[in-house]
Amino acid sequence: MKITLLTHFKEFEKRSNTGRLVVDVLGDAAEQVCWDRMNPPDRLLEEIAGGGVALIYPGSMDETGDDFTGIHRVVLIDGTWHEARKIHQRSPYLQNIRRICLSTGEKSVYNLRKNQKEFGLCTAECVIEVLRLSGNIVEAERLQEQFLAFIRPPGVMRGGVQGH
Repeated sequence: MKITLLTHFKEFEKRSNTGRLVVDVLGDAAEQVCWDRMNPPDRLLEEIAGGGVALIYPGSMDETGDDFTGIHRVVLIDGTWHEARKIHQRSPYLQNIRRICLSTGEKSVYNLRKNQKEFGLCTAECVIEVLRLSGNIVEAERLQEQFLAFIRPPGVMRGGVQGH
């Protein structure tokens, strides 16, 4: 399964972006694509038209599911929650593809940015959960290990380290 991170342009400059970590750890199994409202990625549009693509994105309770049968590409929006909402709303091609909502019931351990949603997972945490649910346990554990090394100890918030 290929993981595509549809990334807000601001995220590429942030050292706190976990999407880059995902690509570093997973190699060719993941990619970061810069979102552009006017020029959506042609290859992704072709794959969506062909089927087998799912979007990981919050939705109503009846959209929750972890069945990855027939899915060969998973798309995650990589940005702040505010940016992700905008990207979703401004991308018609994301409106009608299969949506999978992750409901781990666990709080995020990501602590590099302030004002995060209580149960809102960061990009790397979402990918870890997708890997687990799709049976890629070894990759999930490897990414989990690197993610925990990436984040700072609890209690340290952004501002203490330049670029966060």
